Amino acid sequence: MSERRFLLIAAPIVFLILWSAGFAVAKIAVTHAAPLTVLALRYGLVLVLLIPVALVMRPRFPDARGALDVAIVGFLIQVVYFGLCYVAFKSGVSAGAVAIVVCLQPILVALVAPRLVGERISPKGWLGLGLGLLGAALAIAGRSAIAAENAFGVGLTFLALLGITAGTLWEKRFGVSHHPVAANLIQYAVGAAFCIPAALLSEDTTISWSPEFLWAMAYLVLGNSLLAMSLLLAMIRAGEVARVSSLFYLVPALSALCAWPMLGEEMPPLAWAGMALAGLGVALVSRKPAAKA
Repeated sequence: MSERRFLLIAAPIVFLILWSAGFAVAKIAVTHAAPLTVLALRYGLVLVLLIPVALVMRPRFPDARGALDVAIVGFLIQVVYFGLCYVAFKSGVSAGAVAIVVCLQPILVALVAPRLVGERISPKGWLGLGLGLLGAALAIAGRSAIAAENAFGVGLTFLALLGITAGTLWEKRFGVSHHPVAANLIQYAVGAAFCIPAALLSEDTTISWSPEFLWAMAYLVLGNSLLAMSLLLAMIRAGEVARVSSLFYLVPALSALCAWPMLGEEMPPLAWAGMALAGLGVALVSRKPAAKA
């Protein structure tokens, strides 16, 4: 197996694990500090880690237009998506409910991508998207968590969904291959520029510096902010938008699995069935047609 093929197989698996666990970890983090305060600290720590790396590596930064595109993606994902999700967590929305809303992203991408980036979805692809949505819904319905959710928080989560969908499409339409250190520096600088003043102006920035909060922040900084986001943007550039976005159908079931030990939310048999169905849907969307002889 070639190194490139191994990376193409491993990247989605690593991304799914890191991204899915992030819902439960973020839910834990916002119990120790206000949501925008958590994000401001998260982005500040990422910049503290990346700036020395950039000074040593001296990566090539994009030109003005390229930097603007990276900054727009950073705003849509780091500020709109994560910001609204964290506020939703603080309002009482469960990790599973946020995950089931976010899993609608592939449907939105599939509807918009043909006109925006020129991709076409095959009938098999639409079948896979439908199965994925059904499987994700079963995974969360099995836990019976979404029925009693905070309506305001769920509304914020839908707005967050629009943010990450727009960020995904913008990255595919206008993004080009940039050095990951340079791209991450721009994106997290944008995130910090918005979240730090927002936290100072609107929140009590008191933080409970418990061991639980410290490990949660370490995960959010290293696992979510650096590794998972780099993998997501790299996969968007390397593959079709709809196929990459279809991976989000596995997020609800996997986030439920992670929330079981972390938050005490059990994973009933119906949720396991939903995970299997979502996996089938992802396989249908992600599978490339065989090359013609």
